Amino acid sequence: MAAALDPSEDRLLSPRRLRGAVTLLLTRVRGGDLGSLPVIVGLVLIWTVFQALNPVFLSSTNLVNLTMQCAAIGTIALGIVLVLLVGEIDLSVGSVSGLASAILAVGFVQLEWNLILALVAAIAAGALVGLLYGFLFTRFGLPSFVITLAGLLGFLGLQLWVLGPNGSINLPFDSWLVYFAQQMFLPAWASYVVAVLAAGGYAWILTRRARQRAAANLVSQSYLEIGLRSVALLAFLTVASWYLNLSRGVGVMFLFFLTLVVIANFALTRTRWGRAVYAVGGSVEASRRAGIRVDRIYVSVFIFCSSLAAIGGILAAARLAAANQSSGAGDVNLNAIAAAVIGGASLFGGRGTAFAALLGIVVIQSIASGLTLLNLDSSVKFMVTGVVLVLAVTVDSLSRRKRAAVGRA
Repeated sequence: MAAALDPSEDRLLSPRRLRGAVTLLLTRVRGGDLGSLPVIVGLVLIWTVFQALNPVFLSSTNLVNLTMQCAAIGTIALGIVLVLLVGEIDLSVGSVSGLASAILAVGFVQLEWNLILALVAAIAAGALVGLLYGFLFTRFGLPSFVITLAGLLGFLGLQLWVLGPNGSINLPFDSWLVYFAQQMFLPAWASYVVAVLAAGGYAWILTRRARQRAAANLVSQSYLEIGLRSVALLAFLTVASWYLNLSRGVGVMFLFFLTLVVIANFALTRTRWGRAVYAVGGSVEASRRAGIRVDRIYVSVFIFCSSLAAIGGILAAARLAAANQSSGAGDVNLNAIAAAVIGGASLFGGRGTAFAALLGIVVIQSIASGLTLLNLDSSVKFMVTGVVLVLAVTVDSLSRRKRAAVGRA
């Protein structure tokens, strides 16, 4: 139960509240609620090691390339986060992304559709796949593992059929989609404006939330804490923009991915649908008794997951300026799932945030970039990524066990 506030105390400006917030954070960590702390510590260690082994790793040029490589698979990982939050899995996101890229290429190049129409058709195909998964899951009770495993095989075959005998279709380099994915970067001044707007929006959200909680006589953040958080975010975004602008700058495709993450985070934390997603992931039976339409939540999550997989496939095809038989194949599927788990989305459901996709894909791509700069082949990349994935799941399992022990106590 939230503690009531002393009316005589300044509820928003008291330094005592700031110390209380720090104490609360430490208590949550000791209780097993680690949040994003493990992945952030791991990312710092990865960057430190690779920078020590090759000074080029943290160069502005390499970091620009790293951010651009994050967008496509990161978008797919964002959909995986949504599915994991309800305690399910989608093993077919790679095949769905490849199918979407094939539909885009065939429609735009061979059938000469308008590019917007081709994009809509590709994303709609992904949404229909999710609708099919949701129907099979809720109507017949088939495990999501089995449904999506079948989808992995079936939609891979459909992708090959759509591409036809040539197996590869090049996208025109003069199309705005390819330009968007390869060469569109924010001007330096625009990147700083985005940084200021992002920090300002963050401060406004925190202030509004604090006022609402204070009006309800609940514990709320102080203005001092809100100010420190907002200034820290502004400083980070400004420095990051400045450093990336030493090379090509902030890629618009990466900014698009960040926008998707922010929208998903808002939907999960500030809407009735998002609260229902967490509730279903925590306890299906309790959610039903609370009046939540559980089947609708499952269907919506599968639709969003497959739609985001389709968008990720489109971004990948645009970056390569081609769709072929290997689109969505290889390690795309595994990296997307690994990114969601490494970023902090729990395999047990009910825990994680949209930012798990961002943090996780940065870890995955940092490992890939660092090993490439060290001239190590993909075998080492797979082994290192596997070790990091096991560590992430181990941390999640241990923290979950610790939270359960604290709850019983």
